[in-house]
Amino acid sequence: MEKVLITGAFGQLGRSLISLLEGTGTEVASTDSDTLDICDYNQVQEFVSAHKPDTIINCAAYTAVDKCETDALNAERVNAKGPENLAVAAAREGAQIVQVSTDYVFDGMAKVPYTEEDKTNPQSVYGRTKLEGEKAVIKNCDKYFIVRTAWLYGEGSNFVRTMLKLADERDKLTVVNDQYGTPTSSLELARMILNIIPYRQYGIYHGTCEGSTNWYEFACEIMKQAGKDIEVLPVTTDEYQAGKNIAARPAYSVLENKKLNSMGSYRMKEWKEALTEYMHMMGYSRV
Repeated sequence: MEKVLITGAFGQLGRSLISLLEGTGTEVASTDSDTLDICDYNQVQEFVSAHKPDTIINCAAYTAVDKCETDALNAERVNAKGPENLAVAAAREGAQIVQVSTDYVFDGMAKVPYTEEDKTNPQSVYGRTKLEGEKAVIKNCDKYFIVRTAWLYGEGSNFVRTMLKLADERDKLTVVNDQYGTPTSSLELARMILNIIPYRQYGIYHGTCEGSTNWYEFACEIMKQAGKDIEVLPVTTDEYQAGKNIAARPAYSVLENKKLNSMGSYRMKEWKEALTEYMHMMGYSRV
């Protein structure tokens, strides 16, 4: 029986992975910060040694992008040291590891979608520490999957739920219209990860839903699918950030699933289709 260890199991991706693995015969050990501190080297080695997983999927991360700027030490511990500890443990047990990473490893200056081979150049503490986590995994474990994703939403706090909540509280919304990326369902990302694991074609993968949009258009599509009649107004990043001390966001961080699509075993849903599936799960019907 396959054994899988999922860290960060209470997060959006962790929950989606667990839901997909239920009833498959896979033995799942799920843990979060309350049961395993991935930043503690000895604790990680003991935990992995006791559970002896075939695969470790690390969903744990410090994802509060703005807080990372003022809490760089903890961001470094969780996003870089934690993956290093897990990779060392995986190598010792002969396990493979999946490290979930981010579009923030790029500078956002591109005009076409980033592929796995493109040069990284993070512009924030969050992006820098996540890239360090990638490098630590690659250095310490030969059997690795680095999966970069973006604009994730699932069961938990995310952009979709925030927009729907605000739509019930306000008569209009202002949303940035000059940051481009791809909204990605955590369920779709979980499907992608579970699909590539058995092939053991190790390396760096991009895993986002197909297509691209900006935050304003994303918000408009959310309101359309939810059947909410509210005015959504576009603003530039400069207008939105005026007077706010927040981290730099990539202006363009569309990822191309080049390696995944070349395998031909799984193609992620187009972002509007994935959103429709998610909205249905929340009880909304597309109008």
